[in-house]
Amino acid sequence: MSTRRAAVVCGIGSYVPPDVVTNEDLARSLDTSDDWIRSRTGIARRCVVAPGTATSDLAVEAGLRALKSAGDGRAGAVVLATTTPDQPCPATAPQVAARLGLGEVPAFDVAAVCSGFLYGLASSAGLIAAGVTDRVLLIAADAFTTIINPEDRTTAVIFADGAGAVLLRAGSPREPGAVGPLVLGSDGGLSHLIEVPAGGSRQRSSGREPAPEDRFFRMVGRDTYRHAVERMTVTSTEAAERAGWRPCDVDRFAAHQANARILEAVSERLGISGERRLSNIARVGNTGAASLPLLLAESAADGRLTAGHRLLLTAFGGGLSWGATTLVWPEVQTI
Repeated sequence: MSTRRAAVVCGIGSYVPPDVVTNEDLARSLDTSDDWIRSRTGIARRCVVAPGTATSDLAVEAGLRALKSAGDGRAGAVVLATTTPDQPCPATAPQVAARLGLGEVPAFDVAAVCSGFLYGLASSAGLIAAGVTDRVLLIAADAFTTIINPEDRTTAVIFADGAGAVLLRAGSPREPGAVGPLVLGSDGGLSHLIEVPAGGSRQRSSGREPAPEDRFFRMVGRDTYRHAVERMTVTSTEAAERAGWRPCDVDRFAAHQANARILEAVSERLGISGERRLSNIARVGNTGAASLPLLLAESAADGRLTAGHRLLLTAFGGGLSWGATTLVWPEVQTI
């Protein structure tokens, strides 16, 4: 019998800012339309931060809900997955931990763009397995609209803001909620497909002021689509096989909400029918690292995801980075 300490989901929470931008709103300033956006992305609306709202504000709200969901409000570490930290230095996680009243616990950021939640799961599971703590609050939060060029139709219609969080406790690998086999990967040779060129040490050390457009997020859409479909399909297959599952064993499939076309293509390749696919992209858009936990929290709250469901998760993001894992959904309170 295995004595390995597994990371087990025992609380969940999410938060999206109250301000909503519809496709019709975007069409007033961009060369686009509701039909164009829906047909290419599946998105109808997205939530955006108000001026002055930072990623930490979103993270705190989601973290509070996850702590309340678990019942006792304790966590021995905080891991924050984000591409939009409040500032380049220091990390945002310690500020979030302090605002949540968790004391002087270890806290750090994980930067894996839209794969951040799965990389954060691996980091959190490692803290628990190593005995650093028995409980980790993993938050994924992004204020993505703060790095999007509002004049770039290819990204402005897709990305949005939000946060999701899970509280993980030490437990048995065989109990509901235990994080299953994690499959992660990256390819830095293709980092140019998803990037913010300016603002880091490479640009700063050049001594040259960046072009205005280099301060914003940009993505090579066609190539990104191809790699996203391929990588999420392969890693999902591997994670399921490591768990001893076949495609027909998967009750619910939760993929990073990147684009409705990508989600459909991956599901079809995996042989997972539409009724088993969880999605909220039409209502919240692409929320970066927050996408997966936000989707799980919403699905658990509205009954699409219930205790006992065998869940397959996957994501793809900049880096390039990607990952997948499995778990059996536990009894968990939604706030």
